[in-house]
Amino acid sequence: MPSPRSRSSIRRTGRAAGLAVRLVAASSVAGVLTAGLALPALGSVGLAAKGAVSDFDNLPGDFTAPPLSQASTVYDADGGVIATVYERDRTVVPGDQISPLLKAALVDIEDNRFYQHGAVDLKGVLRAINKNAASGEISEGASTLTQQYVKNVFVDQAGDDPKAVQAAQAQTLGRKVKEMKYAIKLEETLSKDQILTNYLNITFFGEQAYGVEAAAQRYFSVHAKDLTLPQAALLAGLVQSPTGYDPVVNPRAAKERRDTVLDKMAEYGSVTRAQADEAIASPVTLNVSRPRQGCITAKDGQGFFCDYVHKVITGDPAFGATAAERQALWARGGLQIHTTLDPGTQRAVQKSVTDHVYATDKAAGAMTVVQPGTGKILAMGQSRPYGLGADQTLINLNVGKAMGGGMGFPTGSTFKPIVAAAALENGFTPAQSYLSPYSIPWPAMKNCEGGRYPQGGEVHNDESDLVGPFTMAPAMAKSVNTYFAALEGEVGLCTVVQTADRLGIAQQAGGTKLDAVPSMALGSNSLSPLDMASAYAAFAAHGTYCRPVAIASVSTADGKALTVPKAECGAALSAATADALTTMLKGVVQDGTGTRAGLDDRDSAGKTGTTNGSKQVWFVGYTAELAAATVVGDTDNQASLNGRKIGGKPVGSASGGTVAGPIWRDAIGAALKGTAPRPLAQVPLP
Repeated sequence: MPSPRSRSSIRRTGRAAGLAVRLVAASSVAGVLTAGLALPALGSVGLAAKGAVSDFDNLPGDFTAPPLSQASTVYDADGGVIATVYERDRTVVPGDQISPLLKAALVDIEDNRFYQHGAVDLKGVLRAINKNAASGEISEGASTLTQQYVKNVFVDQAGDDPKAVQAAQAQTLGRKVKEMKYAIKLEETLSKDQILTNYLNITFFGEQAYGVEAAAQRYFSVHAKDLTLPQAALLAGLVQSPTGYDPVVNPRAAKERRDTVLDKMAEYGSVTRAQADEAIASPVTLNVSRPRQGCITAKDGQGFFCDYVHKVITGDPAFGATAAERQALWARGGLQIHTTLDPGTQRAVQKSVTDHVYATDKAAGAMTVVQPGTGKILAMGQSRPYGLGADQTLINLNVGKAMGGGMGFPTGSTFKPIVAAAALENGFTPAQSYLSPYSIPWPAMKNCEGGRYPQGGEVHNDESDLVGPFTMAPAMAKSVNTYFAALEGEVGLCTVVQTADRLGIAQQAGGTKLDAVPSMALGSNSLSPLDMASAYAAFAAHGTYCRPVAIASVSTADGKALTVPKAECGAALSAATADALTTMLKGVVQDGTGTRAGLDDRDSAGKTGTTNGSKQVWFVGYTAELAAATVVGDTDNQASLNGRKIGGKPVGSASGGTVAGPIWRDAIGAALKGTAPRPLAQVPLP
C-alpha cells in the first residue's frame, strides 16, 4: 500500500510563510493582488485595487463555519433503522477516518504548496497575474485550499437557492476579497490538517454525495478510510468538476482526470512513479451505491410513521421556538432519532391491514396502536403504501391534517363511550335507563356558546326491532342510537365537548373545533385513528390520558441530547368511570356488535362504528397492553362500502364489526402472540 510523503517539515515552514502572507494581505497589497488576479486588463488595476482595499478593511473579522448538513437516522424502539433522511447526503468524519492517500491526492492536484504557504499563496497569485495579463482573460486562478474551503462554506450556506449558490461562486472582485480575508482569519484558528479535513467533509463530489465519506460510499461502497490509491485519485479529481468528471456518466473523462492526479502525486513524491504507473494502468472500477434516503425507503409500512416523526421535529416547540429554528435543525441533520415504534407490532398491524384491504381497493384502511399509560405510538399501518406511484399516497390517514394527514373520518358510534364518560363523570350511573324506541325526535340541546338546538328531526336505531328500555351497558353493547341521543340531551353538548378535550380530542382532524351538535353522539365529527386510539387508551389505563408520543430521544451530531416532547400523562377520568366503561366495552366484544373483533386468549374491549351509508367503518378497542383504532373508508367520503369488494372479498352490508373488527383482531392478536395476558378491569354493573 503506497503512503504519502511526510509533510511535518513542510507544515512548520508553512506556518512561518502563513504569518508572512497574513501581514502582507492585511495591508493594501491584498487589494492590488486581488485586482491583478481578477482584472487582467492592466489599466483597471489601480482603480480596482483601491476598492478592494476598502472592501478588505471593512469586512467583519470573524469567520465561523456553521455545522455541516448531515444525514439523520430514524430508529425503531429496538434500534433498527427505519430510514436515513437528509437535505445533504453527508456523513462528517474526523481526519483519522480519511485515507491519507486521498489527502495527499487532493493537495497535489489542487494546491501542492498547501503546507508551505499561508492562507493566500503569494507566489501563486503573482503567477496567475502574469498569466491572466498575458492572455487578456481569467485563464488561471490562485485560490488556495483554504480559500476554496471558505468558498465552499458560503456555497453550502446557500443551500438549494440557485441565486444564492451563483452569488457564492461568482468570479467577482468582491467575492475574492471576502474569500481572502476569511481564509487569513481561518488559518489563525485552525491547523492545516483541520482545514484539509473540513474541506473534504464539505466538498460536493457529484451524484448527490457531499463530503468524502458519502462519496466513497456512493462510487465504491467503502468507507473513506479504506480508499485505494486509484479510488483516492479519482475522488480528488472530481473536486474541480463533479459533473464533468462524473465516472458514472463520463468514465473516459474521469479516468483521464484520475490519471492526471496520479501523475501529480508521483511528481510531488506522495507516491513513487512505479506506484502511479500501476494505478494508471488499472481501469476505473466502480461499485455504486445509489442514494436511498427518506421515509419512502422505510419497510413494513413504516413510511407514514417516519413522516410523522419529521412533522413532530419540525412542528413541536420542544425542538425550537420558531418554525425556522425547527426547520434549520432538521436541515442541519446529523440527528440520531430513536422512536417508540415497536417493529413487531408494526409488522402485525401492516400485515393485517394489507391482508384485509388491498392498495388497489377504492376504500382505504388505516390502524394506529398506542400503549396505555405511556402514550407511546407503537405502530401505524395503512393499506396504501407510502409513495407517489399508482395506488400510493403521502397522506397519512392515521393522523390529522397538521401532521401530514387528511381531514379524518366521521367516527360513527365509536364516539358513544365518550358521551357515556361525560355522563358518568357528572353524576349519572350505568343504571340510567331510557325507553329507547326505534325512533325519537332529537332532544333540545345547547352548545358551549349558548347556541340552541330545538327538539326536532329524527334519530333512529339501526334495526326496527332494536327497542328498549335499556340501561347503559346493554345500550353500549347493541349500539342503541336513541339511548345515546337521550343521554346526550341530558348531559349536555358542552359537557361532552369538555370530556372529549380531556381525552385529547380538542378539534377535528382537519383542524377545526369539534362541531357541538346533537349528532356528535353518533360520531359526526371527523377524527383520526391516532385521536381515537389515544382516547380509548385512557379507558384501559384507569382514566389516565397520555398525549401520544413518537420520539424517545434525539441527539445531535456532537452527541448533545435534545429535549423531546413528553406524554404529560394525567387523570382525564376517574378510575371508577374508566373501569365502568371498560366493563361495558368488554360486553361489546363478548355479545354485542363487536364479537368478530374479540380475542380468544385475553380480555379485550372496544366499540364498533358505522357512519351514514356505511361510507366509513371503525373498530376502536384495547387490551391491558395495547389500544388501537382501525378505520376502513372511502377517503373522499362519497361512496358507500356496501356491495364492494374489499381485500378481494365481496362486502354485503359493511359495518364496523364485520369489516374493521377482524383487522383489529388479527393485528392485535399477532402483536401480543406469546405474551402473558393481563386482565382488564371488571366492575359490577346493573
